[in-house]
Amino acid sequence: MTTQTSSGAPRRLPSARARWAVPAVAALAVAGAFAAPPLLASADTDLPDVTAAELVARVAAAEPPALSGTVVHTARLGLPDVSFTQIGGADPVSLLSGSSTLRVWSDGQTRSRVALLGPTSEYSVVTDGAQAWTYSSSDDEVVHYTVADEDLARLEAAAQAAPEVAGDLPTPAEVGAQALAKAEEDATVGVDSPTTVAGRDAYQVVVTPTSSTTLVGRIVVAVDAQTSTPLRVQVWSSDDTQTPALEIGFTDVTFEAPDDAVLAFSPPPGASVRDVVVPVPEAEQVPDVPDATTGEPALPEGVNVTGSGWDAVVEVADVDVAGLLAADPTAVAEMALPDKTFGSEAAQGLVDEFVATDGTSPVPDLDATALYDQLTTPVDGGRLLTSALLSVLVTDDGRVLVGAVPAQTLQDLAG
Repeated sequence: MTTQTSSGAPRRLPSARARWAVPAVAALAVAGAFAAPPLLASADTDLPDVTAAELVARVAAAEPPALSGTVVHTARLGLPDVSFTQIGGADPVSLLSGSSTLRVWSDGQTRSRVALLGPTSEYSVVTDGAQAWTYSSSDDEVVHYTVADEDLARLEAAAQAAPEVAGDLPTPAEVGAQALAKAEEDATVGVDSPTTVAGRDAYQVVVTPTSSTTLVGRIVVAVDAQTSTPLRVQVWSSDDTQTPALEIGFTDVTFEAPDDAVLAFSPPPGASVRDVVVPVPEAEQVPDVPDATTGEPALPEGVNVTGSGWDAVVEVADVDVAGLLAADPTAVAEMALPDKTFGSEAAQGLVDEFVATDGTSPVPDLDATALYDQLTTPVDGGRLLTSALLSVLVTDDGRVLVGAVPAQTLQDLAG
């Protein structure tokens, strides 16, 4: 499903399958006011020259293709080792550090399968229209996500092909398309020399924040020259210009419809099955009334945004952290952040990653408290998570500050 941008170009609406592409999706706010000079692809290849604006428009207009492929996801975020949560099994938490391999199949419409491969197990997400399944072979559990009949029309109106799934998995095509659908005026956008990804010729869109203080140094999206499908997304930290802090890309890909049997899902014999009816939220409850000072829509009570663009910090007050870690549905329901882009959207993405909308843990039997303790360190007045692309401060008085900024920035704002 597409809409029209203010310039009249078609823009594909993001699907609900972005939840686990974090902070990959999180770190990507891309196509903006093309402030950089219109760089062209290198003449050393047979690819025609293309400007950044033309390339972004091609990605936005392209229909999702049918495909099958292998994806490697590598995170070098500087986070503590979280391997204790996996015990050799495959689960989405492994995407926070090291390299992970995924297999991807899609019919280019409403059916897809993504499998995260572990040393001894597999974690899969299968979508088929307005229903989805996750399966963890290490737990031998299936979670079946559906939408109530009365909510189905609103789900379709929101252009979401499937209900939100706790523990969803990323693909380069989705991450890259969502990246290039974002528009901000505080980054320069250009085209680097062409490259080859998974044996296919590709252009490279380079996004460089104009901020000198954000943790995000630059983002590069490799776009297939033939299909305009993003094949790889790389995010560099401002502290390391040599190696991407986050990278997700195809190592092999075939643009053909997969066999129907691959996209069909049946619970394995003996597996336990848990049904989850996913609520579809009503229209945004935040009044679309401009604030008298900023001219932007008013934020919900308890939410404050300091700064803008890549330097923005979102602060949420009165957060029941203990309830969230315990997956208390009441605490989850109260943790409602506005639809606000704060720089790279990393903050919202991290919340989505660890807080499922249905009140469940993103991974079956995940000890969220142990993970929280492992990823954060005690500081004066709270606990702090620092990474190459994102900082999160949880204060003892129930505030959460998040931003793609240095940790000291959050501590200074917390007072």
